[in-house]
Amino acid sequence: MKAEHLEVLVEEPSMEAFLAELLPRMLNGQATFSIHTHQGKRDLIGKLAGRLRGYARWLPDSARIIVLLDRDDSDCSILKDQLENDAKNAGLLTRTAADASTWQVVNRLAIEELEAWYFGDWTAVRAAYPKVSAVIPRQAPYRNPDAIAGGTWEALERILRNAGYFSGGLRKVEAASAIAKQFDHARAQSHSFSKFRDAVSECVT
Repeated sequence: MKAEHLEVLVEEPSMEAFLAELLPRMLNGQATFSIHTHQGKRDLIGKLAGRLRGYARWLPDSARIIVLLDRDDSDCSILKDQLENDAKNAGLLTRTAADASTWQVVNRLAIEELEAWYFGDWTAVRAAYPKVSAVIPRQAPYRNPDAIAGGTWEALERILRNAGYFSGGLRKVEAASAIAKQFDHARAQSHSFSKFRDAVSECVT
């Protein structure tokens, strides 16, 4: 059954700002959505089991839950197992454990964090911040958005500051909203973003 509504759980306000701009274009009127932000990764993980038990009591067949976290320096397998177990213990079927037509929850990771997704659509970054160099994605440290070493938000901040933006430090929510307005989900090259994009598409097709 196609989803008519998505419940999206995120860890912090910049991801909320990014998705608030992007999801309407991705969904194209096929479903509504609500974004629930938390005070960081630890807060979301700490509250997830209880929130999922609450969802299990009322979630209709026409709704899906997307849990979206930054991987940061966590072990992917351990983090995903924890998220999967929280859903299982709440009595909810995850995409990993069910077929495409029956799942209720999908867990997705931004690797290593939201800002990596921006590097996967550098055209969007340059549309938001035109003084930024066009050749960044061709430089070795940035060719694979999900493998940028040393922190992707730090890398983005450094590049933007060198171009004359955010001299006082990266304002993450402002940047998320500005880049999301230009972001093309079909063009984006981050592998972890593509996994999120495919899950959203699967909800409504």
